[in-house]
Amino acid sequence: MNYAKIVPCDIANGEGVRVTLFVQGCDHHCPSCQNPTTWDPNGGQTFTDKTLDKIVDLLRPDYIQGLTLTGGDPLYPENRETICKILIRVRHEFEGSKDIWMWTGYTWEELIQQAAEELEYQTIPTTVTIIRNINVLVDGPYIESKRDISLPYMGSSNQRVIGCNKSFALRRPVLWWTPEKKGK
Repeated sequence: MNYAKIVPCDIANGEGVRVTLFVQGCDHHCPSCQNPTTWDPNGGQTFTDKTLDKIVDLLRPDYIQGLTLTGGDPLYPENRETICKILIRVRHEFEGSKDIWMWTGYTWEELIQQAAEELEYQTIPTTVTIIRNINVLVDGPYIESKRDISLPYMGSSNQRVIGCNKSFALRRPVLWWTPEKKGK
């Protein structure tokens, strides 16, 4: 996997102060995407064990609430194995004290279907591992005709901010943030 950049103190991509990793690779190619330079999986720089060590070190201060994975698309198929490795390491290092947010152009339903197929065909369950190890998922492609800059964490109104733990427990997407909470 390649990545475009790491932002060590980000307040735009999730709640609180975060470390944000912008990965390379996206096959959604949403018109008017804010990060089209991250579409090319061969762009940016190679993600290595040293890169992961750097992210873990950046997450150590108490004022850092968590990690955000965005891009590109962290769930671009060629990125998933490395994303699993990142999530497992962060969960192990911080034992749940840091939350993890992820943006993807895939919908929750598409990811659940992909996870079921991995289990059915007995392939490595990377999708299951990923969605079980993130706290908040912002799902769905950016749709320019549904652009709404008043919605926190979303670029267009078709996207959802999903709380993953509750969603797994109830076997349906449970919104972490809804438009009804706007202004609160």
